[in-house]
Amino acid sequence: MASTRSTGRTTVVSLVIIFATAAAGCSGGGFLPFGDGPHSIAPAILNSIISEQSAEHGVSPDLVRAVIHQESGEDPSAISSAGAMGLMQLMPGTADAYGVNDPFDPEQNVAGGTALLADLLRQYHGNVRLALAAYNAGSGAVAKYHGIPPFAETQAYVRDVTSLYRASTSHP
Repeated sequence: MASTRSTGRTTVVSLVIIFATAAAGCSGGGFLPFGDGPHSIAPAILNSIISEQSAEHGVSPDLVRAVIHQESGEDPSAISSAGAMGLMQLMPGTADAYGVNDPFDPEQNVAGGTALLADLLRQYHGNVRLALAAYNAGSGAVAKYHGIPPFAETQAYVRDVTSLYRASTSHP
C-alpha cells in the first residue's frame, strides 16, 4: 500500500509540475511551481554523487557527467517542455520505473538516470551512441530506425554528448 501511495503521489506531483510548466510556458531552465528550487549544486557534491552511482552501475563517470551537462546544465530543478525533470531529465514514468520518488533530489535523479544509462548500454552491447540515442528518443525509435533516429534533436544530442564525453578524457 505504501508503494502505491508513493507512486500515486509522484504521478500527481509530476502532473502538477507538467501542467504548471505548460501554463507558464516554461521550456526548462529550472522552473519549480512550489518555490525557487535549487538551480545549482556544488560541484564537489555532484561529483561525489556521480562517482558513487557510476561505480554502482558500471558506467563511466565522464559519460554520466556529459549526459547531466547536456540534459540540464547541472540544474537539479530543470524541467523540460516535455515534462522531463531534474539533473538527468527523467520522464515521470522512467522515474517511477527506476524507483525515483523525488526527481528533483540529485541523489535519486542521478541514481535513476545512471541505472537507465547502464541498462541502455547493456541493451546496445556497450555502443555509447545507440545508448545515448535511446536515452534521448527511446529504445523504440532506435529499433524502428535500426540505429540513431533521423530526428535532428536526437542526432545533435548524440553528437554533443559524445563530444563532451570524449573531451573529458580519452574515450573512443
